[in-house]
Amino acid sequence: MAEPGEESRFRRYKGIAHLWQDVLLVLVPVTGIISILNLPLYFGLSFFLQQYLAIFFGLVLSLVFLLVPGRKKMAMDRLPWYDSLFAVLSLIIGFYAAIFYKEIVVEMGLLLPHRILLGMVTILLILEATRRLIGWPFLIVVFLFIFYALFASIFPGGLYGKAIPWPRLANFLYLDPQAILGIAIEVAATVVFAFVLFGQTLFKTGGGQFFIDAAMSIMGRFRGGPAKVSILSSSLFGTISGSAVANVMVDGWFTIPLMKANGFKDYTASAVEAVASTGGQIMPPVMGAAAFLMATFLGIPYAKVAISAALPAILYYVAVYIQVDLIAIRDGLHGLPPESLPSLKNVMKKGWPFFVSILFLIYTLFILGLDADKAGLYSAASVFIISFFQKETRPNIRKFIAILRDTGEGMLEIGVISAAAGLIIGIVSITGLGFTFSSTLVSVSGGSTFILLVLAAAGAIILGMGMTVTAAYLLMVILIAPALTTMGMVPLNAHLFVFYFAVMSFLTPPVCLAVYAAASIGKADMLKTGYQAIRLAIAAYIVPFIFAYHPALLLQGKPFEVLEAVLTALVGIGLVAIAVEGYLFRPLGWIKRILICGGGILSLVPGWRTDLLGLAIALPIVFWEWKAYRLMRKSKVAVC
Repeated sequence: MAEPGEESRFRRYKGIAHLWQDVLLVLVPVTGIISILNLPLYFGLSFFLQQYLAIFFGLVLSLVFLLVPGRKKMAMDRLPWYDSLFAVLSLIIGFYAAIFYKEIVVEMGLLLPHRILLGMVTILLILEATRRLIGWPFLIVVFLFIFYALFASIFPGGLYGKAIPWPRLANFLYLDPQAILGIAIEVAATVVFAFVLFGQTLFKTGGGQFFIDAAMSIMGRFRGGPAKVSILSSSLFGTISGSAVANVMVDGWFTIPLMKANGFKDYTASAVEAVASTGGQIMPPVMGAAAFLMATFLGIPYAKVAISAALPAILYYVAVYIQVDLIAIRDGLHGLPPESLPSLKNVMKKGWPFFVSILFLIYTLFILGLDADKAGLYSAASVFIISFFQKETRPNIRKFIAILRDTGEGMLEIGVISAAAGLIIGIVSITGLGFTFSSTLVSVSGGSTFILLVLAAAGAIILGMGMTVTAAYLLMVILIAPALTTMGMVPLNAHLFVFYFAVMSFLTPPVCLAVYAAASIGKADMLKTGYQAIRLAIAAYIVPFIFAYHPALLLQGKPFEVLEAVLTALVGIGLVAIAVEGYLFRPLGWIKRILICGGGILSLVPGWRTDLLGLAIALPIVFWEWKAYRLMRKSKVAVC
């Protein structure tokens, strides 16, 4: 979704230009709706999926050049001639592929001059759109892949390959369903679009405020209440926001000053919001766009991905909650006064349409088992219909058009990422790079799964610096996930592993965009905020290494094994959180912290032997600290 607070990055026109801009923006979701519902079929017409995708691609690419200036500090209300040309060319290449695709399928191998030219123009436009909207890091990666395809014959060792002539490469990347018009843009134009529409419908009808008010009424009265409000509201807002930074920018302006006023240090308040907001990317039922791509890559229902990701996400937020609670106890922080909190009864009375819509989404995804794109689209429709029952949330035609327009705007970034990813996927396909790169990685790791996991985690975090989660995940799943599966890891586990660490790039210094956003709001030191964020998000750095070996943490396996894994994992992550924070009833020394942390990690590992060993190490220390605390309290009472 387009991030709140980023509106200034888009040009805003007046008059006819404004109308044309809005028409194109509305056409993006309209194309998505037609594609998901396959409406032409009801009139006896049939089209290739790639024809829809080509229209979507052309509209998105054209809008990027209409709305995103080529350089900073350019006029935001005027359109340069070259951007007008790029916008028109984008529509031409999109609609050409859509109109003539039935002929193109038959003649795919023919290198016709006009198609080669259109292919070259397409690649150049995608590269420029990537530079403008995503930035240089991802653009450089795409350049490297194109360079490899053209000059694979000069690479040494296992990376040596057959160079692809430029005309053949341009034709293939433009028109082949394994490239630009392939899986990445298919997921963006259908599944991701449906959930962006769902999120925009919730947000425009008041859903964002409902989640904040609900979190305030539930959590505000507890010690360290504002921080717990941040945790709950940010996890809920993850349902309607596809971006960790957007989540920070919506919740942070409210929660961070409130936490600071409550007594939290500025960097702690900022870190809590950054960690809570980033967790929205991994929290079912609606995770980030990368999770939908994952389901498509693996050929499994999205519901299975969400169910598998549920326990790690819960462990993530449990660890954050426990650490925040310990900080509040240590620093003597209290909850907010009851009179300052909204009534839960009144909040639910006003916001029940949003609650019902979330339940409807869960019902369609997990019980009816609908495809994710249809479930998202129907859930968006349910929000719109149910909102008519209350005057405060009732939409009108103006709001309806605004929802469609903002959905179109929200699709620009993911659309460009998907097109650029299509270039990479196409190059990997035509050159066989995926296999050679995986073999090289396995060789470098010396056949050690753990070393390969460390390389994968580091690669995901590094690639994610300055990129979106989706872009980082796509690169990792193309290059590194195959190596993990080659070593015997279950494909879903491998994909979730790299996905988690791609998400963690938003919290891991030196480039940690969610931390930067939160620290700027809290006026906090960036490095202190980043360090605190790593501590609070500790579960996300540990749990993936465990579920890589033990699928029970992903709710895979026999019922008893899964139940044991759930219960001991909750205890284990609580122990790890205590050790990281270094406080339990009173400050803990380093030896006690190390022992509790070791016991917690052993408890996280599924299996009764490791569970018993972990509990045997950690629980005696916990009991000793509790007993010492009781004696201390009794002595204070006696003195009084």
